[in-house]
Amino acid sequence: MPRATSLPTLAQIARIAGVSVPTASRVVNGRENVAPETRLRVEEAVRRAGYVRRPQSAPSGPVPLVDVVLPGFGSGWSGEVLRGAEEAAAESGLGIVVSSWLRDRAGRLDRLAAHGTAAVLFAGTRLNPTQHLWLSRRRIPYAVLEPGVEPPLGVPVVGADNRSGGRAATEHLLSLGHRRIAVLGGHRGTPSSNARINGYHQALASAWIRPRPEYVRHTGFGPDRAERLVEELLDLPEPPTALFLTSDEMAFAVLRAAGRRGLRVPDDLSVVGFDDIPDARRLVPGLTTVHQPIAEMAATALRTLVRLLHGLHVDDTRTDLPTRLVVRGSTAPPPPEP
Repeated sequence: MPRATSLPTLAQIARIAGVSVPTASRVVNGRENVAPETRLRVEEAVRRAGYVRRPQSAPSGPVPLVDVVLPGFGSGWSGEVLRGAEEAAAESGLGIVVSSWLRDRAGRLDRLAAHGTAAVLFAGTRLNPTQHLWLSRRRIPYAVLEPGVEPPLGVPVVGADNRSGGRAATEHLLSLGHRRIAVLGGHRGTPSSNARINGYHQALASAWIRPRPEYVRHTGFGPDRAERLVEELLDLPEPPTALFLTSDEMAFAVLRAAGRRGLRVPDDLSVVGFDDIPDARRLVPGLTTVHQPIAEMAATALRTLVRLLHGLHVDDTRTDLPTRLVVRGSTAPPPPEP
């Protein structure tokens, strides 16, 4: 329930009713295409929370559309991005168009212009200089969330304090007594992955531990190649006793690989992820991970786009939100040496 010191928002109404923000918005604004039982739930949530419908200050017309471009669908990270973007868009009276950035990137940019997008939020995608120039020439406002490649100066970027998160994860494992700690990062050159691995190296240096090159591996943030690389790490003459994965999706792959080998987590192997997506809390044991406020990051990026759409100046084009370590059941002291 919302705090007593502030009026409830549409996003809070959606959470109370157990629906998406766009569905809550349709009910609140008297629109159709909502199931009767869903409409009743939202209306009851409005009454319980004392939600005040905002007066319409402008005549009705087409809803401005903001495109949210994701690297793919199906991951918990993408779901959190959409949750935050929906919340901020509903508060601002915007509609959202969601698409994937897997293929035909140039054609997708053309389609953005064709359906009259007002602005674009690129989340976890890689834009090349030609694509940045295309957007600039057409004066389409855009922001980037956790970019795969740093964008040109002046483009709004929202991320997390990845370096501190990587350091906190590694310091936690060191505090448990681990000294053979491996890290699995994203693609080489990805800014967020590099920062997390830099934090790993900082923690080792502070503990006067020389990093082992064979303990640092790179892959994508997804699970596809992570399982194979983890198998290689576990086959080393001195395998690590703990693994820091720079995404939760990779951590899930580690848990599968460990299970196939009959390794127990955390008794035989400690595992730390990064993101704190909802599935990390549902595992048994729960995944120790670095929480980054993905939904809040997406909402911040979209609100920045709203400012640009209204012709307002954005003072800080780079925003990094804080991370924090969440300790659950996947970490413990290392097993005794044989």
